[in-house]
Amino acid sequence: MDTTQLLKGVLDAAVLAVVEAEDGYGYDVVRRLRSQGLDDVGDASVYGTLRRLYADGALTSYVVPSASGPHRKYYGITAHGRQVLAIQRKEWQEFAVTVGGVLGTRNEAA
Repeated sequence: MDTTQLLKGVLDAAVLAVVEAEDGYGYDVVRRLRSQGLDDVGDASVYGTLRRLYADGALTSYVVPSASGPHRKYYGITAHGRQVLAIQRKEWQEFAVTVGGVLGTRNEAA
């Protein structure tokens, strides 16, 4: 199954959840998403999602100087972002139950 289309529908929630756990800069968020099993997530998709969520008020940002390279822009979740994430978590759970019911669980031996 090509999971890229599924990922597009839940990327906002996944990014918010990762940042809710701990503030992070762009590539750090990408790395954490991949380490949790979202291997197909693209760098550009995450960076675009971070910018859009910031513009929508779901994230805040701040710059942290780095002695070993360029400064890093970190993102943190706002109260609005927590509300959005709570709604998206609920919607995802309802959707997963519905799709699970449609697909059913069959254990067919070959």
